Amino acid sequence: MAIDIPRIPLGDWIEAGLDYLTTEYSVVTRGISRFTQTGINAINDALAWMPEWALMALIALLCWRVSGIRLAIGSVLGLALIWNMGLWFPMIESLTLVVFATIVAVVIALPVGIVGALSDRLYGVIMPVLDFMQTMPAFVYLIPAIPFFGIGSVSAIFATVIFSMPPAIRFTTLGIRQVPKELIEAADAFGSTRGQKLFKVQLPLSLPTIMAGINQTIMLALSMVVIAAMIGADGLGSEVWKAIQRLRPGDGFEAGIAVVILAMLLDRLTQAFRKPKKAR
Repeated sequence: MAIDIPRIPLGDWIEAGLDYLTTEYSVVTRGISRFTQTGINAINDALAWMPEWALMALIALLCWRVSGIRLAIGSVLGLALIWNMGLWFPMIESLTLVVFATIVAVVIALPVGIVGALSDRLYGVIMPVLDFMQTMPAFVYLIPAIPFFGIGSVSAIFATVIFSMPPAIRFTTLGIRQVPKELIEAADAFGSTRGQKLFKVQLPLSLPTIMAGINQTIMLALSMVVIAAMIGADGLGSEVWKAIQRLRPGDGFEAGIAVVILAMLLDRLTQAFRKPKKAR
């Protein structure tokens, strides 16, 4: 005889929790939404106000100083192609969302990663949470963003931060934990405090690993910004989504190529920070 097992109303509990949070903290979420949207608009307007050639020159100068002449030339060619395809302002919108979301994700991730590296008990708590976050489908993060912040770029940033944060936390924890014990013991022998060991030994030695985590965060943020076009986020993802809806594969491929160019540019820039100066 079949046993009638009652269904666990997990979905109902989640909906009730979201309803409670959106009702009780609507003032807070509206304030965050207005503040974030104002910042996004200000950055977009400032970058759009600059002539295309001036922004290209600034980015090329940054690439040259950080990486070398090859990346500088490549950035000019790639950005010129984006401008030629008429996707300059959508590229600016996507760049703003990625940078904004990455900064927020890193500001949250670094302290969490440091705490996880220094405490075995918290490490055991953080790692399963990161596993859960990284295996959750990306589209699921769009669901709670809408009731909190509505349709638009702010919801996209919220979902992007949650989706892209785990690599920065994981790599920060890993980098600090991989610092050789001999160096920690030497610092203890010289009477270093816990803060001195962290800021003068552990963080400098783990910086390449931390930068690898930030690199992965940027790449995930860029991929999520494209997906977030489904909830009204502007930028290159919106152009891809419009092309799908209108069955215009050419426009979709052009926007996709622009995304690839932006991703390669951000990837090479962050990778350059991980290399010694002679290797650039």
